[in-house]
Amino acid sequence: MPGATWGLTASTFTASFVEFVEALTIVLAMGVTRGWRSALAGTAAALVALAAFTAAAGYALSTWLPPAVLQLVVGTLLLIFGLQWLRKAVLRSSGLKARHDEAEEFAAQTAAARRAAADSRFGVDAFAFVVSFKGVFLEGVEVVFIVITFGTGAANMGAAVGGAAVAGVLVLIAGAVLHRPLAMIPENTLKYGVGLLLAGFGTFWAVEGLGVFTEGESLAWPGGEWAIPVLVACWLLVSRALVLALPRLKLEAAQ
Repeated sequence: MPGATWGLTASTFTASFVEFVEALTIVLAMGVTRGWRSALAGTAAALVALAAFTAAAGYALSTWLPPAVLQLVVGTLLLIFGLQWLRKAVLRSSGLKARHDEAEEFAAQTAAARRAAADSRFGVDAFAFVVSFKGVFLEGVEVVFIVITFGTGAANMGAAVGGAAVAGVLVLIAGAVLHRPLAMIPENTLKYGVGLLLAGFGTFWAVEGLGVFTEGESLAWPGGEWAIPVLVACWLLVSRALVLALPRLKLEAAQ
């Protein structure tokens, strides 16, 4: 298996794993406090909506855009998405933003569920259904986005889907066995790594796609796919420099 395929699979696995962990926390909170029937009903409805969204988005990207334009669009989207993840990771690593904690998130969700008034419709608790649906759908959209963009950009949808599927199965098994949020997962570190991977792959494909404005075909990187780990390393250096610089800049601005 080529190195790029391993990187593709690892990227979709890690990103999907993080999103699935966050969705699991929401569903667990609703199931424990408001009832599993309602929480699982909301989850099932979200999965149906995600399936329709995936089919529509995947078909549109794969059939409407020429290869070079597709690389430019996919690369730009991944780069923007990756930089958002990196921005949060840099702020957390520099101490300027609180680190995400699944245990705290679970406590907040359960507290909100206990405060909400009872509203049952057709034997399903409306609050638990809506919150579970919203949580799973929103986190799932990010997974779909990552899988589709990686899969179409690398012309290897199987590896992208496989990485996400394995992540989903592992999170489901862990949640079923532990019956509590996966707070022991180093989620902040994983998000940092995902941001680097998204930014690296996004830069690679976006620059390749710029060829549409010159020769009408994709540009080629020196070294081909070996440029990807170099780009990831460059983004790592930039992010670490920001982690060191931002606290000083904030201190100087306060003075």
